[in-house]
Amino acid sequence: MSSLLKPEFGLLFWMFLSFVFVFILLAKYGFPVITKSVNNRKKYIDEALKKAEEANEKYDQLSETAEAIIDKANQEQIRLLNEATAQRDKIIEEARRKASVAAKKEFDHAMRKIQAEKENAIRDIRKQVGLLSVEIAEKVVREKLKDEKEQMRMIDKMIDEVINTKVM
Repeated sequence: MSSLLKPEFGLLFWMFLSFVFVFILLAKYGFPVITKSVNNRKKYIDEALKKAEEANEKYDQLSETAEAIIDKANQEQIRLLNEATAQRDKIIEEARRKASVAAKKEFDHAMRKIQAEKENAIRDIRKQVGLLSVEIAEKVVREKLKDEKEQMRMIDKMIDEVINTKVM
């Protein structure tokens, strides 16, 4: 057991020689490949990180662009809604104005019609009153002119009136 804990000089020499030989082989053939592989891996990781940063920057730019587009779309939507509301109010106001004009025309037409009917009724009443007056006068005159003496007096009176009107 003591030989394991305290190696002899020959064992140490061959172990050292083996170590140097393996180290030289690794230094000549292994380390350049490993170093190249590590450098390639590092380069790949650096490129991947660079691409990830570029992707993040593009994402941020696209996010800003998307937000700007959304804001613009919202503003456009608000503008269109305001225009639609204004157009609706204008159409409603125009319809009210047209309805008011139509109602006024209808009212004026009805008033003219009522006035015309009123005038026709008054004309008819006057005509009937005139006819009744003539009938009454005719009856009164017939009653008065039943005798011949009265007829002569009435004829003389009318002749005098005609003569007086011509003289004047």
